[in-house]
Amino acid sequence: MCTLPLLAGENISARFVVPTVAASVDVVVHLGIDEQGVRRVEEIVAVPGRVEGDVIETAPVFERVGGELRRAGGMPPRPERFRRLGIDVHRILAGH
Repeated sequence: MCTLPLLAGENISARFVVPTVAASVDVVVHLGIDEQGVRRVEEIVAVPGRVEGDVIETAPVFERVGGELRRAGGMPPRPERFRRLGIDVHRILAGH
């Protein structure tokens, strides 16, 4: 996501693009294709918006372990954004 804007030329730099992307994305869903050719969610990570040395920090929310998608410790940032849309992130992640 950060690479494409950098192709615009020298008028834009990673110092601008990376923090902008980090601040614009809340969660990333990583899909993969299993051995049977079925597309599956491999992981869901939260993007809290912090950048360290041009690397965007992430926190796993769900991870595929042994073929099963399991809850990890991460929480999507800015729950108020979800709440405005009627989504209770805490309730969903608690499994209710």
